[in-house]
Amino acid sequence: MPFSLVPVFFLVLPLLEIAGFIVVGRQIGVLATIGLIILSTVLGFVLVRIQGLGVLSRIRQISTEGGVPDRELVHGAMILVAGFLLVVPGFITSTIGLLLFIPPVRDIAWHYMRRHIIILSESSTFSARTWRYSREDKVIDLDEDEYSSSRSAGDTPWRRIDKD
Repeated sequence: MPFSLVPVFFLVLPLLEIAGFIVVGRQIGVLATIGLIILSTVLGFVLVRIQGLGVLSRIRQISTEGGVPDRELVHGAMILVAGFLLVVPGFITSTIGLLLFIPPVRDIAWHYMRRHIIILSESSTFSARTWRYSREDKVIDLDEDEYSSSRSAGDTPWRRIDKD
């Protein structure tokens, strides 16, 4: 099992945030530090609402045009993560959250993430790695006596049960 840095990150991050509170509190004061924390929380809610609604409208538009809104879905997820990071008290998480609200930063993150993402839908498979859209064919296997072009439309073995 490979060693993962994620648990170490989650153990070290609170310590770094506390150190950030101490450093910023010494420079600007306790009340100003608390004000910045409250401001980042409010800013997170406002930005999630504004940018989230924009992403939702683009997802709806692309879906109605028959496209796969892969980029927009990932951007929407990143906006939610960015809002969460702004709501969590701390200057490091708020900085990362603010960076994720910038569309070019999200595009860079999507560029590196799309190699590892496969989007599945009910009737199709879209591989973001190859940017190829392929429809899975539905095959009905019939024997020779089950199909004939000479049968009339009403004479079929595929009748609905509720119509009999």
